[in-house]
Amino acid sequence: MELMDKTINSYFDVWLGPRDPRVKGWLLLENYTPTFIFSALYLLIVWLGPKYMRNKQPFSCRGILVVYNLGLTLLSLYMFYELVTGVLEGGYNFFCQDTHSGGEADMKIIRVLWWYYFSKLIEFMDTFFFILRKNNHQITVLHVYHHATMLNIWWFVMNWVPCGHSYFGATLNSFIHVLMYSYYGLSAVPAMRPYLWWKKYITQGQLIQFVLTIFQTSCGVVWPCAFPQGWLYFQISYMISLIILFTNFYIQTYNKKASSRRKEYQNGSTAIANGYTNSFSSLENNVKQRKQRKD
Repeated sequence: MELMDKTINSYFDVWLGPRDPRVKGWLLLENYTPTFIFSALYLLIVWLGPKYMRNKQPFSCRGILVVYNLGLTLLSLYMFYELVTGVLEGGYNFFCQDTHSGGEADMKIIRVLWWYYFSKLIEFMDTFFFILRKNNHQITVLHVYHHATMLNIWWFVMNWVPCGHSYFGATLNSFIHVLMYSYYGLSAVPAMRPYLWWKKYITQGQLIQFVLTIFQTSCGVVWPCAFPQGWLYFQISYMISLIILFTNFYIQTYNKKASSRRKEYQNGSTAIANGYTNSFSSLENNVKQRKQRKD
């Protein structure tokens, strides 16, 4: 294993250049192997989990879901607050910020972004809960792609560009996750479900997040600084892939459902209108018959 780690690290050093020495020895960052193994196990469970649960009763998981989602809500809120304050303390430039000019604020950003990286490992539990509850329709290509790639991408980010321009997408994503995991946590309580109205807007917020991240990342391309350009181009490409997948999800989930509801409503309105017309005609005929009898 040690020999394999050294070989992989030497290849990365050749392809990507020297790593940032400020994260040397940090948990899970020294070697890529643990991150790769966690990702492979995640994909294996995604494949085998539904097969294992096929003939079993779904688990409720209600209590643990409340605790899990509350924990991620608080962690996301902490990361959002620390990133915003770190950026302000370091006087970060919105248009382009390198990784070594923020002083002590850079180290604050690096520490928070390590938690952001680690949170992507914790978030594998999202999928495992879907499997245990037999909500397999929620294990989409988008869901698996997003979860499996984020942990790996952020391992590389933390080793080569752990602060500077990397802060922006993580800050927005932490804010969105405050809304998202608070929603999931509350939805695990049946009595709260009628009062939860913002699920649709979470997806809209995610799409806005991707567009804003592309804009801010593109600023670093147009007005470059010492931040490596290759990372910026990769970030833009990845955001475009998420926009495509999330837009498709939004159309399939909300636009088609809304269209279906409109059709149902129109059919119902026609039936009601016809019923009213028929009733009115019957009433009119009854009145005429009474008048005839009186005559």
